[in-house]
Amino acid sequence: MHLPSHLRIALLVLSGAGFSASAMAQQTTRQQDTLQEKPVSPRALGEVIVTAGRKPVTLDNVPSSVTVITGKALENNMKITTDITEILSREVPGLAPGSQTNSNVGQGLRGRQVLIMIDGIPQSSPLRNGEVDMRSIDPAVLEKVDVLKGATAIYGNGATGGLINYNTATPKEDRVIGGRTMINMTGSLTSLKNSVGGRVGQMLQGRYKKFDYIVSGVAEQTGEYKDAKGNLVGPNYSLGETDTYNAFAKIGYQINRRQRLQLMYNYFQSQQRSNYTLVNGDITKGIPATGVLGTPAGVPTGSRGNHNLHLVYQADSLIGGTSLTADAYYEKRDDIFYVSAGRFEGGDGQSHTLDKKKGVRLMFNSPLSNRAAFNGTLSYGADVMNDITSQPLVDGRIWVPEMNMFNYAPFAETQWSLWKDLILKAGVRVERVSVRVDDYTTLRLTNANGSTQSPSIFVKGGDLDYTATLFNAGIRYNRLPLFMPYFSFSQGFSVADIGLVLRDAKVNDIKKINTEAVLVNNYELGFVSETGKLRFELSGFISTSRLGVDMIFDPQTELFNVTRTPERIYGFEAALHYQVLSNLSLGASYSFLEGKADTSRTGGSYNVYLNGRRIAPPKVTGSISYRPVKDLEIGLQYLGVNGRNRFEKNAKGVYSGNEGKVKAYNLVNLNASYKVTPRTLLTLGIENLFNEDYFPARSQWFMQPGFYAKGKGTAFNVGVAVTY
Repeated sequence: MHLPSHLRIALLVLSGAGFSASAMAQQTTRQQDTLQEKPVSPRALGEVIVTAGRKPVTLDNVPSSVTVITGKALENNMKITTDITEILSREVPGLAPGSQTNSNVGQGLRGRQVLIMIDGIPQSSPLRNGEVDMRSIDPAVLEKVDVLKGATAIYGNGATGGLINYNTATPKEDRVIGGRTMINMTGSLTSLKNSVGGRVGQMLQGRYKKFDYIVSGVAEQTGEYKDAKGNLVGPNYSLGETDTYNAFAKIGYQINRRQRLQLMYNYFQSQQRSNYTLVNGDITKGIPATGVLGTPAGVPTGSRGNHNLHLVYQADSLIGGTSLTADAYYEKRDDIFYVSAGRFEGGDGQSHTLDKKKGVRLMFNSPLSNRAAFNGTLSYGADVMNDITSQPLVDGRIWVPEMNMFNYAPFAETQWSLWKDLILKAGVRVERVSVRVDDYTTLRLTNANGSTQSPSIFVKGGDLDYTATLFNAGIRYNRLPLFMPYFSFSQGFSVADIGLVLRDAKVNDIKKINTEAVLVNNYELGFVSETGKLRFELSGFISTSRLGVDMIFDPQTELFNVTRTPERIYGFEAALHYQVLSNLSLGASYSFLEGKADTSRTGGSYNVYLNGRRIAPPKVTGSISYRPVKDLEIGLQYLGVNGRNRFEKNAKGVYSGNEGKVKAYNLVNLNASYKVTPRTLLTLGIENLFNEDYFPARSQWFMQPGFYAKGKGTAFNVGVAVTY
């Protein structure tokens, strides 16, 4: 349903799912103390600690646009849904809307690839970007999420659009043992039948002498997803009928007051086990994809398993006041995709990406000057990583051969505070990448009639070597709270989804394939304004690259082909937060994005719009948080996705893949919590409160009948949490 115009306008003025300091950006506190938190003043928003950079800094000392989703904001969102892709889309301006599936296809950041990390461990693989990396961990074990927007050399390879770092929880208890038990029930309010699901979570934490620990386990099973009319949402990649498990442990040892050792492990699995087979939608008639009872082909889709192991050693006050952070990590994941019926020689095929990373990082931070008027630091070190990625079919056939990457990157970054108000930052990073690919043979692709669309080709392997020197610089002036401007220039680097190019090879030697890396230049200009209880931020940006990686649909072969052309992307984001009363806060955000490619390669004629897979439609977010009495908290969230129509219909009278017209839709969510006793909290979440009947943006621009699924209708999430 469509909102009345007066309600829509009111909600646009309301608040803050996506402030640059994020969702009211309150400091992280214990979950059991949620209703005891005092409101945060606008000035305190800038004091939030950002840890996605090479060293922790306060938000007001960052000369670029950053979003910090705090533990409080995460908890409020989890009253409605535990889908991290949906949470991020509500909270982060510049991030494309979610699709309510286990895939984040098209959910880029400012039109480019985003690097997903857990405590700095890369979850994304630029070698074969399967776009399933956002759902890498359960949000229940996160303390906060840092989002750095725009190309960044901070962590290097793969961060051409920015990075999202999931910061895992740390122990808050000073006792030997404390904990929290959470039980939730979910379901559809448009059709309860078979839609009911449940979730159980248990967390324990504590300290004993020099040791501290936190352990957590979560199990969740969703029921069928139903749309606004009570019909089954198309099961292709749907999060309906999905089993999710997360096991997390973190153990720390305080060697002495200057040295600490910490070990973290997280396991995440999320697979759909549906009782339905897909019934394709009819895009021309507006008929959505759905399902009929039956056993789906292939194995369950989703994350079969994602393992992260992380060891960190920290030492402070070394020679000259230098601090050291040294860490080693191991990551292994297996993600299963849907069955492609009749696409491969011999019939159907179902692929999965196998990714294994091992890495070490060494970073020193040294003070250069401690004077009040001239305070400066230097961070320097190196990242070393080995990433082995492939995309075979589950029956053993090789679609994308194994790619073995060794990445070595020394870096240095300095930050200065001059006269307390002038912030200067500059850095350099040198990427040295070598990718080894053995000889392989591409798979012959066929159409529904068995005719060859792409022949099988033997390709001679070899080594692909890359070297890139990346720079970043920024300046910010904080003297006047009413106008605190900043400017930044940053470069990003990615090996540009080599696997996608290799599997579509049309030549017999890897050296003849255009596997050149993507180098992005990002320019950003913005300001923050604070007056009284109001905080406002506006930023504009331009992102350019001599070569991009875009997926263009060929209506003749019905295949997606990779194009490498110059690109320019630009846009702006605005956000505000207003603390109306001590118990009432409002805010709002708006983000706009546009991009074009220079298909003629003339060096200045950007003549073709980038498609929906890259450029999201304008997005509005809003929320209101109100605490009428001490133990009761109520919140409303608004997400408005505007329309986008940049392309003409093809010769068949329909839009080509990734170029579909997006019609606007508006969603409102409700969350509430009530503390019935000092240790017992009841929660309620209502998703799509006004039962909007809509297709998510990806369903519209993707133009694939199997993915032309509607969004969820009104759904509920009720829970109880007991702390002890």
